[in-house]
Amino acid sequence: MQSLPYWRLSSYYFFYFAFIGAFSPYFTLYLQSLSFSATDIAILMSLMQVMRILAPNLWGWLAERLGMRVPIVRLSALASLAGFSLFFMTTSFGGIFLGMALMGFFWSAALPLIESVTFDHLGREGHRYGGIRAWGSVGFIVAVLGIGYALDVLPVEAVLWMTAMVLGGIVVCAMLVPESGRPLAHTVTDSLATVLRRPEVRALLGACFFMSAAHGALYVFYSIYLVDNGYGKSVVGWMWTLGVVAEILVFLWMPRLARRFSLRAILLVSFLAAVARFVMIGWGVGSVTLILVAQLLHGVTFGAYHAAAISLVNQWFPGKLQSRGQALYGSLSFGAGGMLGGLLSGFTWDSLGASWTFTIGSGFALVGYFWLLLGWRPGGERST
Repeated sequence: MQSLPYWRLSSYYFFYFAFIGAFSPYFTLYLQSLSFSATDIAILMSLMQVMRILAPNLWGWLAERLGMRVPIVRLSALASLAGFSLFFMTTSFGGIFLGMALMGFFWSAALPLIESVTFDHLGREGHRYGGIRAWGSVGFIVAVLGIGYALDVLPVEAVLWMTAMVLGGIVVCAMLVPESGRPLAHTVTDSLATVLRRPEVRALLGACFFMSAAHGALYVFYSIYLVDNGYGKSVVGWMWTLGVVAEILVFLWMPRLARRFSLRAILLVSFLAAVARFVMIGWGVGSVTLILVAQLLHGVTFGAYHAAAISLVNQWFPGKLQSRGQALYGSLSFGAGGMLGGLLSGFTWDSLGASWTFTIGSGFALVGYFWLLLGWRPGGERST
C-alpha cells in the first residue's frame, strides 16, 4: 500500500477552508458596501448553496463514470478562480450573480471528491481523517484573522484580492494531490437506491438538511450582525476563529469520543447544542460572554456533527458509491439546507429582525433533532 500523502491532502484542506474563512465572513461586508439590500445579499450568498445542490451530484456521477476524481478537482480549482475574477470587473447585481453562479458551480465539485479521495488514501486508518481535516480549520483561522485585521486598515474592497490569492493556493495544491492508488470499482453489494431505502440513512440525510438550514443566518449575516452591533472587524475575525479553534479540538478528540459514544448519540447532542447556540446569538449579542459561549458551541454544532456525519456516509456508501454518497450529503445538507436557511434569513432579517431570524435557525435544529431521534432507532443500523 502506498504511503499516505498526508501533507499534500492537508495542504489542500488548508487552502480550501481558508477560502471559506476569507469569503463567507467578509464578502457579505463587501456586498453591503455596494448598498445591496439584505434580500439581495441573501440571494447572492445562497447561490453557493444552490450550486451545492446541483453540481456535486453531476460531478460525482462524472467521476464515477470516468473512474477519476483528481482531474475534476483540478479543473474545479481553475474554473473557480476564473469565476471569481468577474468580481473585479463589475459591481452590478447581475454581474456578481453570474460570477457567484460560475464560481459556485465549479467550487462545489471539489469537496465531495476530495473527501472520497482522502478516505481511500486512509483505508483502514479512517480515524486519522480528523487530523487531516483539522488543517482545513487552521486555514480558516489564518484567513479569517488575517483578513479581519487587514480590513481594519484597508478598504473592504481589499477582500477581493486577498480571497483571489487563497483561490490561487487551492489551484497549486490541487495540482499536487495524488489520485488514490485504490481502485474505485471494488465490489459493492448494494445499489444507491438500496442504501437510500435504509431508515437510518434517510434519517441522517434529512437531519443534516435541517442542521444546515439552522446555520443559514450565521453564514450570511453573522459578520454584518456583529459589526452593526458595534464589534470591530478584527473582533469579528476572532469570533469566527474561536468557533473554529473549538472545531479543531473536537476533530482531534473525535477518535476518543467515537470509541466512548455512538455516532448517533454524538449527532443528537450536536443538534441540541445548535438549538441553544442560535438562541444565544439571536438574543445575547449585547453580552460578550454569551457570544463567546455560542461560538465555542461551534465545536459541537459543526465539528462533532460533521465528523460524525461524514464518517457514517463513508461507512454506508462503500466502494464506487462513496463519491455519490459524499455528493448527496453535501447537496442535501450544505446545498439544499443551506440555501433554505440563507434565503429565509434574507427575507426575515428586515421584517422580523435579527433575533427572531436566529431563533428560526434554532427551530430548524430542533426539527433536525427529532427527525434523527425518531427516524433512526438505535440497534437497527448496519455498518456497510
